[in-house]
Amino acid sequence: MQTQRCSALAEEIGEPLAGTAAMARSWLCLEQPGPWGRDALSASHLDPGVSRELAALAAGTGVRILLIRRPGSHPDRHRPVPRHVYLAHTGPGNTWLERTVVGDPKALLDLDFTRAGAGEPGLLGERVPDPMLLVCTNGRRDVCCALRGRPVAAALAGSHGEAVWECTHLGGHRFSPTALLLPTGYAYGRLNVAAGGRLLTGTGVVTGDCRGRSTWPPAGQVAELAVRERVGDPDPDALRVTAVEAGGDGWLVTVAHRGARWRVTVAEREVSPARPASCAAAPTPAIGLEVRSMHRTRAGR
Repeated sequence: MQTQRCSALAEEIGEPLAGTAAMARSWLCLEQPGPWGRDALSASHLDPGVSRELAALAAGTGVRILLIRRPGSHPDRHRPVPRHVYLAHTGPGNTWLERTVVGDPKALLDLDFTRAGAGEPGLLGERVPDPMLLVCTNGRRDVCCALRGRPVAAALAGSHGEAVWECTHLGGHRFSPTALLLPTGYAYGRLNVAAGGRLLTGTGVVTGDCRGRSTWPPAGQVAELAVRERVGDPDPDALRVTAVEAGGDGWLVTVAHRGARWRVTVAEREVSPARPASCAAAPTPAIGLEVRSMHRTRAGR
C-alpha cells in the first residue's frame, strides 16, 4: 500500500525535471472562481458551452488554456463578475504578456487563436511589463497540487500581489508544487517560496528545478537548459532550439546561441525504483531525459 504522496516519492528517487514542461507556444489564462474538477475547463462553474467552444478554438493553434484564481478562498457567488484574462507568447525574441478584463468569458470566443498561437501581439488588452507566476493547485487532478501548491501560492501572493495566481493542471503532479512563469514559459517543479520570489524578481532564466521552456518539445527543453547552463547565459532570448531530429535511441537537437550552434544528443533513461505518476496511480518506471553528448560549432556548419 502506498504510504507516501507521489511528489515525495519522485523527489526521493531524484526523478529529473528537465524535459517535463507542458508544450505551448502561447497561454490563455482565464480567471474562474469557485471549485475546479479534474478536467477543470469542462468541470468548473464556467458555462459548459463556452468551455467546449474555447477548447475547440484552441485545438491545433499552439495556445493552451488555463483557469486561474486568486490564492486563498475561492467562493463562486454564481453571479456575473469581471474576469481577469491574460494572454502570453513564449517565443524567444517575441515574448510578451497582455491582459484585459471581461464581463463574460464568451467575449474570448472572438479571439483569433491562430494569430495568438503564432505570436501576434495586440490581440488582448494592455501589455504587462512584469512577469506572472502561476502555481498549480488543482487538487481534484492530484492532491499533491493542493497540499503543496496552495501554501506556496498564498505566501507568494502575500508579498507579490497580483503577480501570483493559482492555476489548473500544468502536468507532472509528482513534481508539486509546479509553476509556470509567464511570459517566458519556463516551468518549474518542487517550488518553494524563496525560489518563487527569485523567479518574480530576477531578470534572467533560473535553471535550478526548471522543467523546461514550454515553447520546445521535451528533448528540446533538455538540450536548451543544458546549453544554457554550459554557457552561463541567463538571457531568455539568447537561445533557440532550431531542430529536433529523432534517430537511433534518442534525439539530435540543435540549439543556436549568439552566432554559434550546439549539437546535443538527448536520450531516455530509466530511473529506479518505480514510482506512481500521481497519487491515485500504480507505480510505473520513471523515464527521464538526459544529455549524452554536446558540442559547439560555428553557425552555418
